[in-house]
Amino acid sequence: MLLFLVEPASETLRAPVATFVLLLAIVLAIPPIFERFKLPGLIGLIAAGVVFGSSGLGWLDAKHDTMRLFSDIGKIYLMFVAGLEIDLILFQRTRNRSMGYGLMTFAFPFIGGIAVGLYFGFGWLAAVLIGSLLSSHTLLAYPIVQRFGVLDDEAVTVTVGATIFTDIASLIVLAICLGISKGDFSAIKLVTLLGSLGLYAVGVLVGLKRLGKLFFRMVGRDEGNRVLFVLLAVFLSAVVARLIGVEDIIGAFLAGLAINSILGEGPVKDKIEFMGSVLFIPMFFVNMGLLLDLEAFGDILSSVGLPLAVVGALLLTKLIAALSAKQLYGYSSTQMLAMWSLSVPQVAATLAAALVGYQAEIISTEVFNSVILLMLVTAMLGPVVTTQAAKSLALQKGFDETDELDWLPPPSDIPESFSVLIPVYNPENERALIELGSAVAQYANGRVIPLAIALAQPQMDSPQLTRALTRSRLILEEAQSISESFESISEPELRISNNVAQTIAYVGREQNANLIIMGMAKKAQVTRRLFSNIQDEVMQMAHCPVVVARMLEPVSTIKTILIPIENPSVMTLRVLRFAQVLAVANQAQITLLHVCSPRTSEIRRMRLTKQMEVLLDRLPPADCSMQIELLAKDNVVETISKKAKQCDLVVLRSQRRRNGNGLTIGNRTTPLVQRLTGCSLMLVGEPHPQPVRQRTPRRAEQLQLTKGALGIGH
Repeated sequence: MLLFLVEPASETLRAPVATFVLLLAIVLAIPPIFERFKLPGLIGLIAAGVVFGSSGLGWLDAKHDTMRLFSDIGKIYLMFVAGLEIDLILFQRTRNRSMGYGLMTFAFPFIGGIAVGLYFGFGWLAAVLIGSLLSSHTLLAYPIVQRFGVLDDEAVTVTVGATIFTDIASLIVLAICLGISKGDFSAIKLVTLLGSLGLYAVGVLVGLKRLGKLFFRMVGRDEGNRVLFVLLAVFLSAVVARLIGVEDIIGAFLAGLAINSILGEGPVKDKIEFMGSVLFIPMFFVNMGLLLDLEAFGDILSSVGLPLAVVGALLLTKLIAALSAKQLYGYSSTQMLAMWSLSVPQVAATLAAALVGYQAEIISTEVFNSVILLMLVTAMLGPVVTTQAAKSLALQKGFDETDELDWLPPPSDIPESFSVLIPVYNPENERALIELGSAVAQYANGRVIPLAIALAQPQMDSPQLTRALTRSRLILEEAQSISESFESISEPELRISNNVAQTIAYVGREQNANLIIMGMAKKAQVTRRLFSNIQDEVMQMAHCPVVVARMLEPVSTIKTILIPIENPSVMTLRVLRFAQVLAVANQAQITLLHVCSPRTSEIRRMRLTKQMEVLLDRLPPADCSMQIELLAKDNVVETISKKAKQCDLVVLRSQRRRNGNGLTIGNRTTPLVQRLTGCSLMLVGEPHPQPVRQRTPRRAEQLQLTKGALGIGH
């Protein structure tokens, strides 16, 4: 009986479904463990591949059909997302300089990689491929510069645009190397390959873009069909690339660039990226770990010449490229450091190309393992340096006439020109939200728009819909009564919908709302995502700022307001303005707090203080007290928590950025909110994404004259 069970069990564990189950478990459990130790989750996935692969338990096999399928899909998806995330608008703004820096940050590492390969006795083909692996880069730290509000700095924009050139050029070199490795490769075949690749690129970039626009018009807002079209386009482009003799990742990258221009930001793009980031791309990294030969990796660590040379060549040549751009374009040292740190991480194109070269037996196991080590080093080093550079750029960034506060202007003589949309559902926080909205609307002589949404049903005469409508009308009647008690103008709205978040965003746009206020449960469990799915989606879709509030006391009792800011920059102006309006209503006092390291120099502290003073000077005159406080402490969260005990309200700026699980906020915000239980709390979220600000010619000329001294370029 036991033998009868053992054999079927062993066969079951080798089945594709069992492999898939194990991969899902790894992707779900391993990354959070590594992130708790401040390590990138992708390192955990590679480590899991080593543990469960032939070098460890042997439960996963890189040569298994199931594993190869998921790895290939993940590889293609990785390059597709790399193309999808490139901001073509930013590229167009600095096209010439982006191309120039792209050439430099490609050529220097390319030459350096060839030199390393030849020095360690590899042939010309392997050396050239090593050079191409070093010449591309991944914008791993892009969310960091976005968070600090320096995305429109010209040096950052140039580096983002250069990614297009470096990735395409390195993939072309890869295609040539693969063609040569197959033998019987002549000049005629090279010209044929480049010609077919050029025609193919034009066909994808132009043809796919036009086809996509036509298809999207045909299907309208059908998100399912749009997602299916994008997936078909990506993998069809990869298959056609193989048919013309180049690697499928080239087709995937070009498809990403083409889809990028027609997809834009929205739920379709989120769904597409979500599928890749939570499923296929992590499986690709697991497969990278399966291919990692621990014995060969141990030999490399015992003889560190090759990996040190590879890492050193990359860091040095990328630095030479950044220094060259600094001299050629007149950038500051901080801008140069930002360019270098953004171009250092080697993840997407590098790993995908390395896997292809390794499978084609162009590069050896030692080189492949060295590339894995290179990825680990640069994936950790790049974001750390970018954080410091972005902080400095934000401090140097000046304010100009376009930095307006039009979402919350001084009081207007035109009645009802300002409107606050307040979705109401929970009677427990309805009064607090209406009071908050009324305080803001009254200051600007505006109006409050309470919005109740009844969930739609298949039949309009269903009892469920009737009950929902009755309840919604009662909630709106109560909202109207509350608004009247605060002497504010109220215009209730009732909608029937099966998508709450979308309806909130749509009504906000229809009514031209200046602000959307939503409630946060008083005893809600604070998780890693902090916001509910509805709040996440509204923040992503809304055209105006969104405030998520947890009011423990009435707004009229607020006398002290604390605003902790991670970095004094133009991005915090709207948060300050919102707090100023609340302070004016109650003659409250505002404290602008920044917590820095005790090791921060005195000069930097003075610069931080001055920058906060500039922020306050940019606010309109108002009858309230505002003060600045700078504390030098190691534990930022604990320091803010202690300070918050002395205040009635804490206002935070939601530092939203994309990841595989949707929109999240700053790393310190979640643990901070967990500790802020004794006071009211508001999180102010900017519209996502931020619009690209266009400068006037006069302002551009001024920037050209001062860019040597200031790091001024969203």
